Amino acid sequence: MKHRLILATLLLPALALHSSLLAAAGPAADPAAEAHRLKLGMQAWTLKAPLTFAEALERTAALGIRHIQAYRGQKIGAGIEGVMLPDMPAATREAVLALCKKHGVTLSSYGIYTPKDEAGWRQLFTFAKAMGLRDVGIEPGIAKWDETLPLIAQLARETGIRAGIHNHPNPNKPEDYLKKLAALGIGPEIGLCADTGHWARSGWEPVAGLHAAGAAGRLVAVHFKDLTDHIRKAHDVPWGAGATAAAAQLAELRRQKFDGIVYVEYEHRTPALPDEVAASVDWFNRANAAPLADLDANRVPPKGFTHDPAPLAAGRAVSPKPRSAAAAAKWPAPAPLFAPDLSNADCKPGSWAWENGVLAAKGGGDLWTKESYGDFYLSLEFRCAEKTNSGVFLRCSDTAGWLHNAIEVQILQGDAPNERELVGAVFDCQAPARQVAIEPGKWYQYVISARGSRLTILLDGEQLVNMNLAQWKEPGKNPDGTPNKFKKAYKDMAPKGRIGLQYHGAPIEFRNLYIDPI
Repeated sequence: MKHRLILATLLLPALALHSSLLAAAGPAADPAAEAHRLKLGMQAWTLKAPLTFAEALERTAALGIRHIQAYRGQKIGAGIEGVMLPDMPAATREAVLALCKKHGVTLSSYGIYTPKDEAGWRQLFTFAKAMGLRDVGIEPGIAKWDETLPLIAQLARETGIRAGIHNHPNPNKPEDYLKKLAALGIGPEIGLCADTGHWARSGWEPVAGLHAAGAAGRLVAVHFKDLTDHIRKAHDVPWGAGATAAAAQLAELRRQKFDGIVYVEYEHRTPALPDEVAASVDWFNRANAAPLADLDANRVPPKGFTHDPAPLAAGRAVSPKPRSAAAAAKWPAPAPLFAPDLSNADCKPGSWAWENGVLAAKGGGDLWTKESYGDFYLSLEFRCAEKTNSGVFLRCSDTAGWLHNAIEVQILQGDAPNERELVGAVFDCQAPARQVAIEPGKWYQYVISARGSRLTILLDGEQLVNMNLAQWKEPGKNPDGTPNKFKKAYKDMAPKGRIGLQYHGAPIEFRNLYIDPI
């Protein structure tokens, strides 16, 4: 307990710095930062022996990651003799690069590696240039800084390969490196390979550290981690589930418009490693697309708002998988949109019913929430029969006159002459980015974000609509001049209203319906 109190005291100035930065910048102060997206890479140490580098490449590509940082000594594999070391022959280098190309993954970096002498440093940078790397991760000893850092800077300038200084927990502090580089007059060719997990283990607040390195122009690469705590024995957990402000770390990097690579380095050896790494990658992708204001509040929309594949099994509400108390406090669990007994719904008796976790239309009208919602994330899955026509109503202020008082996200099994009636469309107002063929009997997922006048619609993770309702300024007319059938302009729609599921005379089913008001 005493250690925790001391640590909290040490962190307060850094946390205050981060809060002041947010207050000064504001989530919408820089549109370029809001739109900036980070690049994700894999530190091959995550997929270390007994896996070969070739197997690490294969698994990296399967996760949709397109950059990798190799580590010292990993067997190459795939019929290529040798290990990943800077002294590999030219033929081996070519074979490794061909292997990377085969998997569609760029070998972007190598590290962490610390040569013993000048010859070793020269060999490292020669290797890096031959392999087309953007940087190398190093960890020069503090005892020889004055001698070693100028040499590294010279080699970095000669080859055009930046060097990122990594550090394990104490004694080397990242701020010491920043001060020494400045004192020696070394330029941006040397910076930091920030390991935010090791920073947290050493009592250094990652967000403030990233800000300091970025402000100095010395952030080369990031080994990204989320840990159980800010203590030496803390271990990795899936990103977004830990105690080290993972969302705020990404917000800081996006505000910097960081153009380096954020590497997955998962050091916790657990039987669940593949699943935890995959969960971290999925979280990163959602966080990378989230508004900065959400990241500041540690709000990264969970995929489907649940980790449970059947949260309404047997018509009984099941809470998402338990999370830590800290994580639950940051983002309370999302709630089922409709109760198992439909007590929070309005519909004609017998017209809708739960059957083995599936909410099915039985005929006789639409289904409405009793509660009204303004800004929210809504997640649901739907399944159509042939020629099904249905929809999801948003912010309806008058369920009797819903046509002119609600936004409808279209569900359509089949084609339509009007592209604004295809699945994913905002009915008669905004066409989806592309036409998606809906197969009868197959489940599809909508994730809908409503934030003020901004409406975003994702179908199975693909964004089909990103529209600003404020641009619909005239009744009966879309911004491009085409007509629509509505007597009310979308900009004048109620900012808050009920959510509904449409029954349009054809079979339609829903499941996994979750709402998270913002």
